[in-house]
Amino acid sequence: MSDAIDPERPEPRLEHALHRHTDYGAEELDEAHVASDPFVQFDRWLAEADARGVYEPNAMVLGTIDADGTPSSRTVLLRGVDDRGFAFYTDRESRKGRALESNPVATVLFPWYTLHRQVIVTGEVRRVGDGESDAYWATRPLGSRISATASRQSQPIASRAELEERVAALEEEVAGAGEIRRPERWGGFRLRPWRVEFWQGRTSRLHDRLVFSRERGADAGGWRLERLQP
Repeated sequence: MSDAIDPERPEPRLEHALHRHTDYGAEELDEAHVASDPFVQFDRWLAEADARGVYEPNAMVLGTIDADGTPSSRTVLLRGVDDRGFAFYTDRESRKGRALESNPVATVLFPWYTLHRQVIVTGEVRRVGDGESDAYWATRPLGSRISATASRQSQPIASRAELEERVAALEEEVAGAGEIRRPERWGGFRLRPWRVEFWQGRTSRLHDRLVFSRERGADAGGWRLERLQP
């Protein structure tokens, strides 16, 4: 009998993973117990995710649309949330930065798997002001500032060695000064939601889905809450 792996047939452990059934439990999400403001409710869930040991609870999957209509996604870190929206920072010349400049709408997903929860936020995106970007830049570790300056995010490069040479050159340049200016291309975006969905897993896939929505372009208030079928 041949020991060769048939590429058309999954290994047993992969097949098990594909057909695993997990009971998501009885923890409920009820209209009577959620905040009337989605930002307040998000703050509650984020704090609970942190307290219950979720790894990187501020990690979110950001979905964007390129200028040619191609969707793309990646994980970024939430760096601020208030009633203005959800803020994150990046190289604005990266693929996501270019996508957000050409199609300033996006969605983010917070995948808190261990809690059987997720939050999905959809809305318009605007640039964070230079002052706010400068303030956040100043809080970053020096190594992170050097990396962001050395790397032209999403652009091709011949080798890892070339990138490391750029980093070494910058480290030498700022040695002793401990400071490096924020590149003009690097800064923040803020997602201003018109839709926020809170999802709580339940037994037998009868999940709870509560959605806050408001008119596009609305700056404050006007939230409508409704329940969706799972």
